Amino acid sequence: MKFIVSSTSLLSHLQAISRVISNKNTLAILDSFLFKLEGNTLTVTASDLDTTLITSLEVESTEGDGSFAASAKILLDYLKEFADQPLTFGINDSFNLSITSENDDFSNNGQNGDEYPKLPELDAENVVKFNIDVDRLENGISKTLFATADDELRPVMNGIFFDITEESLTLAASDAHKLVRITDSNVTGVQPSSFILPKKPASLLKSILPKEEGDVEIAFDSKNASITLSNYKMICRLVEGRYPNYNSVIPQDNPNKMIVDRMAFIATLKRVAVCSNQASNLIKIQLTTNQAKVSAQDIDFSISAHAVIPCQYEGDDLSIGFKSNFLIEILSNIDSGDVILEFADSSRAGVILPFDSKENIDLLMLLMPMMLND
Repeated sequence: MKFIVSSTSLLSHLQAISRVISNKNTLAILDSFLFKLEGNTLTVTASDLDTTLITSLEVESTEGDGSFAASAKILLDYLKEFADQPLTFGINDSFNLSITSENDDFSNNGQNGDEYPKLPELDAENVVKFNIDVDRLENGISKTLFATADDELRPVMNGIFFDITEESLTLAASDAHKLVRITDSNVTGVQPSSFILPKKPASLLKSILPKEEGDVEIAFDSKNASITLSNYKMICRLVEGRYPNYNSVIPQDNPNKMIVDRMAFIATLKRVAVCSNQASNLIKIQLTTNQAKVSAQDIDFSISAHAVIPCQYEGDDLSIGFKSNFLIEILSNIDSGDVILEFADSSRAGVILPFDSKENIDLLMLLMPMMLND
């Protein structure tokens, strides 16, 4: 088997799928890429058994079809040292791999591609499919991924919940301290259905989606999902279990409302948070008519800071505490120039909303408060 491929094109595809490979694979062959040549199309696969990424690219001067596996680390380390140039790949019957260029000659032992694990297949009778624009999927994953948990006792929290209805698609994520819910009414399903996308494949998609365009086809059954892009395909095992009712924890009656410049608020929080206790990261926000006083202190080191930031505020005077890094993270994942913060009281979750919403997209973020000593 033989083919010629651009060094930079191949490296770009290999780097994109290499992040799926685990450092502790249970099968030695999973440390390798699987190459499959059919005609002028080269398909490359990387997997950790739970998640598989597949990419394809066109190659030239092909001879023969077939498959082989080759060490991912060695190939990546070798290819990244090349300037853009054509490389000739050759694989003999003993699966010895040779790569030649104008001035270089590389050889390495490969493996029989038939030994690579087979991909799981979706249950044809119970599969659910829908399409979503790549930009909308990227936006949904980017807005929710940071709020997923790392909870061994509640694995259903360790992913993004996709909730599909005939009217909309909602993505939700929560770690019990913060919650994000984004609803897109431009994306609909044939029937109500749902699945939980684990954090690792969600993170891989977040890095790949900006390079893609067009529609994404998502198909899933009770155990696995298949996500097909223009240049990549992902097959992953889903998180099994029932996701909590995320809507039930969102306070509905919030009479106290604050509107503030998002970037100015973030800058203020970052300055004041320098003086917060390193263990709790507690900051205090005191709200009065048209201003917010942000303060923090660390009694152990005798340091404190406070700052006043102008805002539009309607409601009763209110003091509420938050973990500063969580609040900064939430505000950093909102695109709007101004943000709305709504509060019922100092003991209930604060609701954070963009002042300027994108058409047909409803974004809501929630943060649980911390107890104040005074």
